[in-house]
Amino acid sequence: MTPFINELQTRTAQTQLGGGQKKIDDQHRKGKLTARERIAYLTDSDKPFVEIGLFVGEGMYAEHGGCPSGGVVTGIGYVSGQQCMIVANDATVKAGAWFPITAKKNLRAQEIAIENRLPIIYLVDSAGVYLPLQDEVFADKEHFGRTFRNNAKLSAMGVLQVAAIMGSCVAGGAYLPIMSDEALIVEGTGSIYLAGPYLVKASIGEDVDSETLGGAVTHTDISGVVDNRYPDDKSCLDAIKRIFDRLGEQPTAGFNRVTPALPAKSPAEIHTILPTDRVKPYDMREILERLIDNSEFDEYKPTYGQSLLCGYARIDGWAVGIVANQRKVVKAKGKTGAGAQSNELQMGGVIYGDAADKAARFIMVCNQQRIPLVFFQDVTGFMVGSRAEQSGIIKDGAKMVNAMANSVVPKFTVVVGNSYGAGNYAMCGRAYDPRLMVAWPTAQMAVMSGASAAKTLLQIQVAAQKAKGQPMTPEEEQAQLKKITDQYNAQLSPYFAAARLWVDAVIDPLETRTILSEGIAAANHAPIEKGFSVGVIQT
Repeated sequence: MTPFINELQTRTAQTQLGGGQKKIDDQHRKGKLTARERIAYLTDSDKPFVEIGLFVGEGMYAEHGGCPSGGVVTGIGYVSGQQCMIVANDATVKAGAWFPITAKKNLRAQEIAIENRLPIIYLVDSAGVYLPLQDEVFADKEHFGRTFRNNAKLSAMGVLQVAAIMGSCVAGGAYLPIMSDEALIVEGTGSIYLAGPYLVKASIGEDVDSETLGGAVTHTDISGVVDNRYPDDKSCLDAIKRIFDRLGEQPTAGFNRVTPALPAKSPAEIHTILPTDRVKPYDMREILERLIDNSEFDEYKPTYGQSLLCGYARIDGWAVGIVANQRKVVKAKGKTGAGAQSNELQMGGVIYGDAADKAARFIMVCNQQRIPLVFFQDVTGFMVGSRAEQSGIIKDGAKMVNAMANSVVPKFTVVVGNSYGAGNYAMCGRAYDPRLMVAWPTAQMAVMSGASAAKTLLQIQVAAQKAKGQPMTPEEEQAQLKKITDQYNAQLSPYFAAARLWVDAVIDPLETRTILSEGIAAANHAPIEKGFSVGVIQT
């Protein structure tokens, strides 16, 4: 996996530069810290910071100069020992303006705060909506305005929101900090107003400078809009630390945790166990045993439905239920009668009917016992063909999806390898609300594999040309197949998925334990308030 890890590290370093070194230097000349420097100063150095959406916007908006990380840095960290969500506008990227993907990323951060009842800190430094793309970010349900709706919801839930105005805060964006529970501002650099000096001049003919219109003194001494002002970034961030240092205890979900233990088997061996060839089989147990405490996996129905591994383990001390695709070829001992698969080899990465039935039951048990669920995806889909259909694969798959979708315990998803078609859905893809969803650099997400999709699309094009009386030559078919394959494979990349927030992060497998542990710790802030129930499940 060395090339995959090297690529991840290179992409990470480049993306973390935001708008580039020149823009970073400009921030420093203004006496301002960058978004990442603010987060580093604010958060506890002895605790992890789990960044959400680092690769958001990658490869998008090239005609507008790009938008690294969506122009905002978000993640789960600790301030004065309190776990929280942090949202920091990156003024080195188009002055922190909101692109369409910026709105999606901000809403994702708020969604995490809402689901987990995490306090949220906004470090505001933004020029507002990026006007050339305003039609894609302003008026729809999941656009800019949804942010303020979430402000109101979070406050009503009793979830603390603290906003620090550390740069520009204009137009509709001015509501975000003022709808927060506490609002702070930095003197000289922070400003907040519904309309800036130029718009005020154009609208009502008034000549006014930025500081008089909406600077720190105006909004602390005169309007009372902001609670307190501070001379520089660090003193403002210190004030936030003091706020979090005096927070009271909140109810928890009470998930079971014991003293953490490292895996008995070396996690570093994952880099050699996992094949780079996405077709080659391997034993998923070997992967799991390098991620779980003491490498102890208490398997559920180990000899039944073997194309899925289900069982109990601990990750960094937290009790979890694991559902994982088995990529090793196994001998089935499942159903008999019509569509029987008994004593036949089952392909790795395919979900068979008996495995789906097992997983549905296991998910129900975990919900009954209030145990968080972790899904490890390396799935090509459900089994197809006449025998599978006759055995009721659709019914079995529906049972699994139903149980997973109605789960009330928090779910987490790790995409190890393939994530294709309905397999993505059944294994808790993004559409099924995992609290966190991350991908390893070896991940691939699509309706089907690149080879299968390319051949299918080529057949359609060949048939269309033939119908027009213009059949393709073998050479033209091969050229077209290569073109389709290359285009489709580019969309399979985990970075393509991460750019669009289909996953929250692309991570080194060695980071998996930490991220899952922090995700469960965050979920533990939100008590489970409803019981588990499912809709119609045919037996």
